[in-house]
Amino acid sequence: MSTPLWPEELVSTGTEREVLEAFLDCHRRQIKAKVAGLSEADARRRIVPSMTTLAGLIKHLTAVERNWFQRQLAQRDPADIPGNSRGDDQSWELSPDDTLDSLIAEYDKVCAESRHIAAEFALDDTVPSKRLGRMSLRWIYTHMIEETAQHEGHADILRELIDGATGL
Repeated sequence: MSTPLWPEELVSTGTEREVLEAFLDCHRRQIKAKVAGLSEADARRRIVPSMTTLAGLIKHLTAVERNWFQRQLAQRDPADIPGNSRGDDQSWELSPDDTLDSLIAEYDKVCAESRHIAAEFALDDTVPSKRLGRMSLRWIYTHMIEETAQHEGHADILRELIDGATGL
């Protein structure tokens, strides 16, 4: 008996949008799997020269979601978006109150908001961009798959260095 299909496998003949959404959700799910079972101390542990920690990765990706879906796609004023919505160096900084559970809950909440915002747009819809001129939802999805997968790879390495865990 084979294992059940993953959501991204279920859309192997789906529309372009179904495939993009499934793969972004796949990487969102996997980044959370990389921190499952870690102690708070290990999640905050800095083992590379940069500010990168496993907890910091979740916090940063939350800010990145806010940036691309709330600021860029929905064109919301940053002052109206709670939390970091820039994905800058400060988005990696952990407060004493941050826990893995609170960070994951916020990430889940922000990802749900990203899905809600994206549902209002077609893949070809474009919005103004200071840097690019205009950008489409398709571009944002592709960029977010790239960004989330890149940080998922970082999480793979950090987790293996912390406790030897590999895979999901």
